[in-house]
Formats: sequence, structure tokens, C-alpha cells
Amino acid sequence: MRLILASASPRREQLLRQIGLTFEVIPSQVDETVPAEMTQNHGALVQELALRKAAAVARHLSGGLVIGADTIVVSKNGDILGKPVSRGKAVEMLTCLNGQSHHVFTGIALADALSGRCRQAFQETEVSFRQLSLAEIEAYVNTGEPVDKAGAYGIQGMGALLVEKINGCYFNVVGLPLTKLAVLLREFGIRVL
Repeated sequence: MRLILASASPRREQLLRQIGLTFEVIPSQVDETVPAEMTQNHGALVQELALRKAAAVARHLSGGLVIGADTIVVSKNGDILGKPVSRGKAVEMLTCLNGQSHHVFTGIALADALSGRCRQAFQETEVSFRQLSLAEIEAYVNTGEPVDKAGAYGIQGMGALLVEKINGCYFNVVGLPLTKLAVLLREFGIRVL
């Protein structure tokens, strides 16, 4: 079956290649605005956004299975940290996460363009940052890595130096929980192993 990734994320592309999938990339252009009440249920929120992305791409195809994903970082006090819009915002986000545990939620959705059938799920991982100095935070921000990352860090890059430990799926923190994805793909007749 034709597989389509509804994301421009190079990290998600790399993870799909890592598990041997052949796919096309058609980034989705959907409105990610959600009702305020939905922001309190993080699992439902990321599943909804992932489904919007997958369904938006599937609507324009005559066939194929579309993979949508969305990742958010939720601070200890419950704030959702998206991608920083500036260097200052990245420093602010990392200061908020400094020496604390936070949660990363990734929603994944599969949409069959031919039948309209959809499935979705989410994964949650707890990440603990070590205690960082302001100089370390600024040095990390100066690498440019935080720019397009939820929570202003990438665990698969230099951001690994910020993380003391994780509890849960590492690949979820990168942006695509591979085991959860493999289980969903099996429901559509695609076996990774």
C-alpha cells in the first residue's frame, strides 16, 4: 500500500526510514487552532491535530495510507510549549524546563484515502532535565537547534546534553512513537516486522 507522511519533519522522515518503510512526503497545511477546553486533555489534543493533518492530505488522494503526527511538550505546571518563535522565547522555555520533569505527547493518526477509515493513538513520555546554568541554556539556544522543536529542544541532537533521564518511549520525544505506529499500521495490513 502507498504510504504518505503528512509532515515536513526531517526527524519523522528519518524514523520511518529507520524502520524500513518506503513513503512519500506531502506536508499538510491545516489550522492547528483547538478549543481552549481541549488543551487540558493532552492526549486528545495531539490525536485531534494528528488526525486533522492525515485527513487533510488523504482528502486529496485517490488511494494510500496517510500518517499524521503532532507533538507537544507540557511543562510541570501544565503549560503547552510549542515551537519557539524567537531566541528569547527558546531561552524562556528551556528555563521553564530547567531542573524539572515534563511530559512529551505525540499523537499519530492513519487515514486510508480510499475507504476513509481512520485510526489514532497517542504516546506520553516523561523527560527530566538536569539543572542547567543560564550560560548552558544560552549556548544551546545559540546552536540554532531549538528553532523548529516543540519545547525548544531536540533530544536526538545537542539537546541530549540537557536531559538527565526519560521514562517511556525515546522515539516519542523525537516525534514519532515507532512501536505505537507499527501496531496501528498492522491494523491496515502493513507489517513492519
